[in-house]
Amino acid sequence: MDELNQRKHMDLRRRSIYLLPNLFTTAALFAGFYAIVQAMNGKFEFAAVAIFIAMVLDGLDGRVARLTHTQSEFGAEYDSLSDMVSFGVAPSILMYEWAFRDLGKWGWFAAFIYCTGAALRLARFNTNIDVVDKRYFQGLPSPAAAALVAGFVWVMLDNSFTGFELRWYAAGLTVFAGLSMVSNLKYYSFKSLNMRKSVPFIVIFLFALFFIFVAQNPPLNLFLLFFGYCLSGYVMWLLGLRKPTTPPVQP
Repeated sequence: MDELNQRKHMDLRRRSIYLLPNLFTTAALFAGFYAIVQAMNGKFEFAAVAIFIAMVLDGLDGRVARLTHTQSEFGAEYDSLSDMVSFGVAPSILMYEWAFRDLGKWGWFAAFIYCTGAALRLARFNTNIDVVDKRYFQGLPSPAAAALVAGFVWVMLDNSFTGFELRWYAAGLTVFAGLSMVSNLKYYSFKSLNMRKSVPFIVIFLFALFFIFVAQNPPLNLFLLFFGYCLSGYVMWLLGLRKPTTPPVQP
């Protein structure tokens, strides 16, 4: 009887709706929706910044849920739907409105490749969550892909470039991000970092230097940061190709 009650309690816990982590998810969803509205109104810089804010909030909801032991199936599904809006639809519309309108069918084709890549990436993540190596993501994470696209728009606006001037470069970057999401490349997940474990003083100092570095030129440095992360999967793949294979042992 006790075991039956315990199972019922666990099932109820998985189906429960917890306020704190879902508040962060709702805030991330709002940021993504806000980015779409601002992109449609031609306020592209606001839209790009909103996508970055959604990324920060998305990173917080899962950590808050784990720290407060309030994970649930509802929260996981809600988070995926929020991610699709913030990191799938919002960057696609931002790029289309900023650079792709003059490309005709090629423009919406490039935007749709990215949007489809984000949807497939999220679906694969949900189905493989219990079988993949927790240290690595399979394919470029959708928040990183969104940051790459939004960062490109932000840094180019900051340097007075128009979307029309860079429309083909923007299309290539968008398609590249979309295909990277559905690839089998490995990307370090940073989930092995234990936030509750004590660290040397130098680690805190390095984090402070990192924030100072980003603050010097947020558009450029954030774009370079996520562009480097996107390339890291390809670098790991190339390094894996160079590793010599161990010959079979002869009997």
